[in-house]
Amino acid sequence: MQEPKKRQIAILGSTGSIGTQALDVIAAHSDLFEARVLTANNRVEELIEQARRFVPAAVVIANDAHYERVSDALDDLPIQVYAGPEALCEVVQGGEIDMVLTAMVGFAGLAPTIAAIKARKAIALANKETMVVAGELVNNLCNEYRVPILPVDSEHSAIFQSLMGENSPIEKIILTASGGPFRTFTLGQLAEVTPEQALRHPNWDMGAKITIDSATMMNKGFEVIEAKWLFGVAPEKIQVVVHPQSVVHSAVQFEDGAVKAQLGVPDMRVPIQLAFSFPHRLGSDFERLDWWQMPALTFEAPDPERFRCLALAYESLHQGGNMPCIVNAANEIVNRAFLEGRCRFLQMAEVIEQTMQQTSFIKEPTYEDYVATDAEARRIAAEALKRV
Repeated sequence: MQEPKKRQIAILGSTGSIGTQALDVIAAHSDLFEARVLTANNRVEELIEQARRFVPAAVVIANDAHYERVSDALDDLPIQVYAGPEALCEVVQGGEIDMVLTAMVGFAGLAPTIAAIKARKAIALANKETMVVAGELVNNLCNEYRVPILPVDSEHSAIFQSLMGENSPIEKIILTASGGPFRTFTLGQLAEVTPEQALRHPNWDMGAKITIDSATMMNKGFEVIEAKWLFGVAPEKIQVVVHPQSVVHSAVQFEDGAVKAQLGVPDMRVPIQLAFSFPHRLGSDFERLDWWQMPALTFEAPDPERFRCLALAYESLHQGGNMPCIVNAANEIVNRAFLEGRCRFLQMAEVIEQTMQQTSFIKEPTYEDYVATDAEARRIAAEALKRV
């Protein structure tokens, strides 16, 4: 009897937090999944180590300055080595690939995601910026090419799971947020926080960029935008609720008032595995909730004054057009500046707001408009940084 074909998965951003956990899932279910493509930007040694362990058909190092190092290190294995951002768009179109996990960080994930959709590859979406920047365009392409998007963010996976088997209209999406490391800080305290403090998330182990975004709550603002496009609801139907314990990953309220939620320990391997195996659930040895040791669950309203970035994300969603793209570009600039000590915590929101006011607004942008907007907004944000 012939063994079933393993699902071939391309991981864009295999050396990051999501990528490494995705490889954990593949290793645990090597009879079902295979890493077909692995990619990284600068983490050369990690990519080489992953490639030697999983022996994919191809690897891509996006920073082509590292090509020779990767190529030489894998010369004894049957692995094609490519370099450069264009290679990311080309490699995801490979005929053997069944699913592309978009785990890259930032705007850079948009082009290869679109390329994968046009090649009719199922998308496991962990790069939220794709939907933040160009949600309407991506949705239209998915409809045109009949490509499913399976959410990997824990919150959107929770919403997705809460909607399984439901045909009723959504009254409200409850998007939970941990509140990050500064949930109880005053404005005065926030003015003095350091990158080292911001990188110490109380519940989740994530990459630096998303951890800073969590501290400012811009990450939650981006998740609001993502939820609007993934689930087709108006912004006013998406309610952010601060839930410090990160046990309720998100919920859906239906028109009869019933609420369905997905609960679990903070472990990204659960939504990754579900995206890979959908519509089936697979067994795992992941940690389970201990109902007798679980802390009391609490819920709070977010404070838009202390966490201005969340309010700016909502504002960009209401304005529509290329405004979320502007916010994303400015946020990538200030996030890096804060990490490098070139701006203070509260100044990040100031620069983003200035960039929103000064960047050209386009009501119905094309893909080319998004690319131009991203470049313009980054330039304006960089200039604004010099003045704060």
